[in-house]
Amino acid sequence: FQFTGYLALSSILFYGSNLISQGLLTYGELSSFCLYAVLSAGSLSAMSGFYLELMKGLGASSRLFELKDRLPRIPLEGGIKKGNVEKAIRFEHVAFGYEDRDPLFHNISFDVPAGKITAVVGSSGSGKSTIASLLLRLYDPTNGRILVDDVDLKDLDPSYWRHHIGTVGQEPVLFSTTIKNNIVYGSNEPEKVTEADIVSAAEKSNADEFIMQFPDKYDTNVGEHGSTLSGGQKQRIAIARALVNKPNILIMDEATSALDASSEYLVRIALNKLLENSHQTVMIIAHRLSTIKHADQIVVVDKGSVAEKGSYEELIAIPDGIFRKLVEKQTFGFKNEESY
Repeated sequence: FQFTGYLALSSILFYGSNLISQGLLTYGELSSFCLYAVLSAGSLSAMSGFYLELMKGLGASSRLFELKDRLPRIPLEGGIKKGNVEKAIRFEHVAFGYEDRDPLFHNISFDVPAGKITAVVGSSGSGKSTIASLLLRLYDPTNGRILVDDVDLKDLDPSYWRHHIGTVGQEPVLFSTTIKNNIVYGSNEPEKVTEADIVSAAEKSNADEFIMQFPDKYDTNVGEHGSTLSGGQKQRIAIARALVNKPNILIMDEATSALDASSEYLVRIALNKLLENSHQTVMIIAHRLSTIKHADQIVVVDKGSVAEKGSYEELIAIPDGIFRKLVEKQTFGFKNEESY
């Protein structure tokens, strides 16, 4: 393409020079013609590039408009504005399965008493985190129902319900900003969060100790995805973010998995004190024995249903029970483990 353009320009100059030598053309006319030709050729090239960029933009925006016009299966607003639990949250014969997969649950039935700590345990892939997603109503059960004080969860306002739930996931998500801003993000009304609220939430999650050791303290930038912090520090900031809103319901999905034993103990003591004062309803999804040992109720999920349910003492006393086997494997290890 460039070779053709330069060849055409050279031909014009060569032919124009002959015309000038014959007196049929002036230097100004030849210069004007060459200038107009170059501008016109450049404009045509720019128009072709603009057309390509326009097609790229239309292709990308079509997907955005498709998502914008898509109606969610679960509405964001509308329904009964209920954000607390006075009696219990009840799972009644809940069945659920992700699209293009085998059903994950076929009969999940248990109660989450108000103001108590309920631990959900089970093997990996048994659907423990999915139970938390169903409680947040990120998905709807295919069968059965979830009741909050005898009110179907589908009848509640989803946004209002979620605003009163504090959630700490397995992998904490931090933003590239200060520790203070990362904690404030957990509030529904950030402008009303005071410094005392931030410090209180950090103390409850045992994060205030290491934050105060930083030169900038709460104004310390955590880096991209919290790259400047350790896994335990990120987890404790995520717990503080969940507590700053003073939620009525607290869901902790392997929230203490990245903490050492002493930090986990302090976090658990702080949560127990918090529960005594505010009567929060807590659901803990965990594997570690130290986390679930002091729960008021333990629910064991196995093969798509609730296999066992009760306190730690009741479940550990069941001979050949699923929970007892999980505890024995964690405490004593595998009996047939080979030594190298």
